[in-house]
Amino acid sequence: MQPDKKPDRPLRTARPAALAAALLALLLAGCAVSPAYQRPATPDISAFKEAEGWAPAAPADALARGPWWQLFGDPVLDGLAARVEVSNQNVAQAVAAYAQARALVREQRAAFFPTVTLNGGANRSHSSGGSGSASSSGGRTANSFDVSIGASWEPDVWGRLGRAAESASASAQASEADLASARLSAQGELAVNYLTLRQVDAQQALLARTLAGFERSLEIARNRYSAGIAAKTDVLQAQTQLANAQADAADLVRQRAQLEHAVAVLVGQAPAQFALAPVAWNPSVPDVPVGVPSSLLQRRPDIASAERAVAVANAQIGIARSAYYPSLPLGASYGFGAGRLADLFSASGSVWSLGVSAAQTLFNAGATAARVEGSEAAHAQAVARYRQTVLTAFQDVEDQLAAGRALAAQQDLRRQASEAADQVEQQVLNRYRSGQVGYTEVITAQATALSARRALVQALADRQTTAVALIQALCGGWQAGL
Repeated sequence: MQPDKKPDRPLRTARPAALAAALLALLLAGCAVSPAYQRPATPDISAFKEAEGWAPAAPADALARGPWWQLFGDPVLDGLAARVEVSNQNVAQAVAAYAQARALVREQRAAFFPTVTLNGGANRSHSSGGSGSASSSGGRTANSFDVSIGASWEPDVWGRLGRAAESASASAQASEADLASARLSAQGELAVNYLTLRQVDAQQALLARTLAGFERSLEIARNRYSAGIAAKTDVLQAQTQLANAQADAADLVRQRAQLEHAVAVLVGQAPAQFALAPVAWNPSVPDVPVGVPSSLLQRRPDIASAERAVAVANAQIGIARSAYYPSLPLGASYGFGAGRLADLFSASGSVWSLGVSAAQTLFNAGATAARVEGSEAAHAQAVARYRQTVLTAFQDVEDQLAAGRALAAQQDLRRQASEAADQVEQQVLNRYRSGQVGYTEVITAQATALSARRALVQALADRQTTAVALIQALCGGWQAGL
């Protein structure tokens, strides 16, 4: 009998080796199912075209700290911006979406581990006696009890589960970037609305001073008319100009109310429960540091979200390709069965099973190939969308840099025009009092001076809102954690 056993030994040692080699080959094949992810190429730009003469990037830590709105030096704006992340409902929605994405990541990663189940049951059955039976019992009643614990697991031979987890993780990272984008958008909108409201406050203060001057001019015209020095048309012209200015003041009241309501909603309050008292306007325009274009790709959340969408699409290609290969689920169970509850856990009633199965689709009319082609097309679409997002980001920065430079030059010119118009207004009014010119010239000079003053205030406000837009384009206060 001994010679018969010797040939079996090499077979017993060879089978595990062959099985290991087969599994290794399957794992290697699984690694090749999905294409390796590479970040799409973007334009190689060393500097922004419109950044010449702009603030250098040395103080960029002012933006990296997060509260970029502090650059404007307004305590009220600081307090309002801090409330956006807590109370704004759009941001809250983005927070919930990010939490949902993270939960999906945990769900996908759970597929790497076996699923363990516990089953139990109790049955009572009755069978009636045969027609030829002499038994008077009327049949037989039997009880059965069983309890078992089972586990099932599908090894990720083809990389499908791994790619699904990668896709979910990339989606979560995209949601994180979307959250940052929603937060930055809400904060930027708040800053623009608040700064515009303060600009309206300045316009109201300016118009109040102008109205006082118009009222004095009307009084002068009335006195001259009463003295028979001036015609009635001078009084009518003065009244017309005063009424038009008062109508402009009423329109500013409307604009301020709407801006105040918008700020209230952005901080999560009902407009009826929110108010901003007028304060002296601080037309501070911060120097926004501009870094190299490559840092923009790391800072902007919309770029990060678009890049993560490419990663998701790349993982979906691997998931689609894995359908070409069979599924290999493993299953095992161990339990007990007995006719009496007292005998349920006896050794004689134990039952166990262990098995592996394989399933492969042989024909589905090209559906798998269509899904692969569709996922590849979706990947190409995501790549194009990512590159377009990068180009748009570069455009945003260039636009705001150009606008900031033009508005700075415009502000100086507006100030010169306003100062000159003020002098003309005063000189013409003095000449009118002495009877050297008609009231029409006074009206023209006052209207020109008012327009120049308001244009100067608008230029200062435009520089502030452009600074906010530039900060948003550079995405100050957000760092990609990918």
